[in-house]
Amino acid sequence: MDSRFRGNDGIEAFTLIPTPHNILTHSMQSLWMLFAGFAFSIMGVGVKLASELYSTSEIVMYRSIIGTLFIVALVWARGGTLKTRFPLHHLWRGAVGVTAFWLWFYSFALLPLATSVTLNYTAPIWIAAIVFTVGWWQGKNRFEWGLIAAICLSFVGVALLLRPTIQNEQWFGGIVALISGVLSAFAYLQVRKLGQLGEPEYRVVFYFSITGVVAGLVGTIATSHNTSMSLLTRPHSGKGIALLLMIGLCATLGQIFMTRAYRLGKLLVTANLQYTGIVFSSIWGILIWGDVLNWISWLGIAIILASGVIATFYNARTAKPATEEIVETDPIATEV
Repeated sequence: MDSRFRGNDGIEAFTLIPTPHNILTHSMQSLWMLFAGFAFSIMGVGVKLASELYSTSEIVMYRSIIGTLFIVALVWARGGTLKTRFPLHHLWRGAVGVTAFWLWFYSFALLPLATSVTLNYTAPIWIAAIVFTVGWWQGKNRFEWGLIAAICLSFVGVALLLRPTIQNEQWFGGIVALISGVLSAFAYLQVRKLGQLGEPEYRVVFYFSITGVVAGLVGTIATSHNTSMSLLTRPHSGKGIALLLMIGLCATLGQIFMTRAYRLGKLLVTANLQYTGIVFSSIWGILIWGDVLNWISWLGIAIILASGVIATFYNARTAKPATEEIVETDPIATEV
């Protein structure tokens, strides 16, 4: 059963009346993170291939330009608006998210790839720590240890899969990658906050893309000493254009899916499912670059998948019955 209304954007939406089916649907909304992880894994393949043709700054810039144009076209086709009542929230999300992104990429030059990825993927653990700290400060007694255990189990799986190592002279790079993980946690929490304020996914992704365009352009000019005009008019090969389009479109779709997961899904379940992106990336490594995984790596993949299943069903089992659930409004339920 549902009732319809027009949101602030003039887009028809739904007010969901709680039923057992709707509660189960709500608890499974975190699975949008699986689609996000898959999209981000394809983006990662594109970045790895495009790094032979473009600098990191250029990839960030073009990725963000393509994402911005995609969102503008989507909004134009759907009749929405990019006007927001929360500019400071978007500014904070963009600043923190882009900073985390840049620190993570910077750590690639200082650390082995496996170590950098593992330290960045501490974000779900930091989210759990932040939630626990806020709950303790506000005097809330309930803390979902089952979900925390699932998140920690996922990180164990990541460590087994990537087997990170760090040398004494790499401590600075380790700190950089760890800070990127902390900032990523704050960025994801801000994404969820914007969703709770009623911001559509496309609007959240649009302003993040705008921030990426500015940061990428500034970084590219600073590192290459080129002007913005020469950057935009530089020659591109067919392969380069195809890779940039793949990166931009997959990154944008991944951001939309991730934003929806954090807005509609269970926070800690969504954070835990983020680890599946590493599984997808490992599979691409096998198919494209012939990477070989030993039994320890496969054990890590199995642990990551098992923890995601455990977290999802734990959330479904502990969901409140319909009579106790507060009526929820999804102002953009018909969006992508």
